Amino acid sequence: MARVTRLEISERLYLRPVTEGDAEAIYALVDADRERLAEWLPWAAEQTPAGTREFIAESRAQEGRDDGFQAALVRDGEVAGVAGYHGVDRLNRSTSIGYWLASAHQGKGVMTAAVRALVEHAFGTWEMNRIAIEAAVENRRSRAIPERLGFTAEGVMREAELVGGRFLDAVLYSMLASEWPGVGSS
Repeated sequence: MARVTRLEISERLYLRPVTEGDAEAIYALVDADRERLAEWLPWAAEQTPAGTREFIAESRAQEGRDDGFQAALVRDGEVAGVAGYHGVDRLNRSTSIGYWLASAHQGKGVMTAAVRALVEHAFGTWEMNRIAIEAAVENRRSRAIPERLGFTAEGVMREAELVGGRFLDAVLYSMLASEWPGVGSS
């Protein structure tokens, strides 16, 4: 698969693979929104500067293995969140997408646009057949993104993730290349 250096979304918004230079900015976003993020993400409550650097190192290794990438979502020149592929299953031509966004950037369509760009890239450039997104049942903001983009809710995975000492049910969403506008219709 071709390496990604930048996915343009708009004049003010783009995705690019995370780099070591992003560690301070990403950690600052997590630290500022720790309580909100920790409600839904198992790593957020205990995230440290060292943990952020480890995440970036693993993300760079993931990219080096050609197994997808984690991207900094850059808005107006500043990191606003992270979105990316958990990995790539080449045999089945599938991947899954995860994301989080700083609260200051929520409610503006930023993450929906970023996930749309990742979906377009996976279907168009990588020729994936299936993309999945999981979101906690109660996490309405996160669930709104695949719903807005027309993903199908396949069902609820019971007690799918341990977050903050409690098990959360998660909705599994999927999109097939044949369902995505401009891909399946050609």
